[in-house]
Amino acid sequence: MRDASPEEFRNNVLGLAKTAKLFELPAILTTSLDWGPNGPILPELKELFPDVATIRRPGVINSWRWPAFRDAVESLNRKKLIIAAMTDSTCLQFPALDAVLEGFDVHGVIDASGAVSEHERAATVATLSQAGVKVRNWWSVAAELHADWRRDEAKGWPMAMIFREHLPSWGYLLDTSSAYASGTMVPPE
Repeated sequence: MRDASPEEFRNNVLGLAKTAKLFELPAILTTSLDWGPNGPILPELKELFPDVATIRRPGVINSWRWPAFRDAVESLNRKKLIIAAMTDSTCLQFPALDAVLEGFDVHGVIDASGAVSEHERAATVATLSQAGVKVRNWWSVAAELHADWRRDEAKGWPMAMIFREHLPSWGYLLDTSSAYASGTMVPPE
């Protein structure tokens, strides 16, 4: 991946994963050739979803075409999928396109998926959009799921804390607002 730093990519993946966990969305974890060049799944994902078995594909790039993955999706009995992957032009694009053809409402989380270049990213976004995949970023997915800050406030601000940790610019704004609200920062006379 060259379109984001490793830290930014990891941050976006974990922001999306923590959002899924907060909203109790079912998660499916899968890898392709994780004992070889692609490496294992992020340990933080396994920590967030300790009861979710990782579906290990023996090199099959398109997860949609791997029976264990399809079985896992079908067992959810849902028609809306939120997909993020290591690479957007392959691991995200291929299963997303296949799922759309089968009538699924697919949201491809582009900033929690990596690209080799900006050109690749642009081509992938165009392909996904033309095929009916809703191209999203992780925090727009989170905001849509969340829908109302009053709900967050009643629970002690868990979504705000995910945003604060994984969307730094929003976190800075929250810190400033909190400082005004608590009286630790006051405007000049």
